[in-house]
Amino acid sequence: MTDAILLCGGAGLRLRSITGDAPKSMANVGGRPFLELLLRQLHRYGFRRVILAVGYQADVIRSHFGERAFDLSIEYSSESSPLGTGGAIRNAADLVGSDAALVMNGDSYTPADLCAFAAEHHEAKADASLVVVAADGRADCGLVSIDQNRNVLGFREKQFSSSSQYVNAGIYMVRRRILCQIAPAVRVSLEEELLPHWLANGKTVKAFLFSGRCMDIGTPERFLTAQNVLANAEVDASAHERNGMS
Repeated sequence: MTDAILLCGGAGLRLRSITGDAPKSMANVGGRPFLELLLRQLHRYGFRRVILAVGYQADVIRSHFGERAFDLSIEYSSESSPLGTGGAIRNAADLVGSDAALVMNGDSYTPADLCAFAAEHHEAKADASLVVVAADGRADCGLVSIDQNRNVLGFREKQFSSSSQYVNAGIYMVRRRILCQIAPAVRVSLEEELLPHWLANGKTVKAFLFSGRCMDIGTPERFLTAQNVLANAEVDASAHERNGMS
């Protein structure tokens, strides 16, 4: 059973005018914390253990979800100062019990099949894999170039490139031994530093293509869009699956 790491340490400074002092992952979307959406998604795809990588106002998240929610066992990895996405993952890696970990950003939602993603990662014997979606002209997010065999060729984070066809959706599978090789207690970015470094040093990095949409709540405009698009996400998905089994 694969463990999951949810990166939910962000303060959400750009959302303060809407959410106040709440951690970004606890922003209210459709009448519930955004983080709930991700936990429900993990449960729906059979995950049973998740590590919440917390930082800003960690007690708010811990008091809301406790040690068990949505049939998930929850552990917490706390950072006393911001470590970046890579540093937060390294901080949580010591709690991972599986050979690889699913890693998800705590401020974006992509309804990809997480079981199929994990299966493709293991079948390819990849060192790291990431979910990508069509770029659709966006130039304000991580762009990824891949070949016809879904090998990642390069990253151009937050830069426009007409040759980059896909957007990094912020969902990853990474071997635990590689996570443990990251220098501890050092601020580092998974997207901008670690992934390009792994690729440059011969690690196998694969892409999982998802035909749907990646939604994030990083800006007030996207947060307001998410209110409408994600209001019934996961609740509808779970109901549809129950109806299909009846």
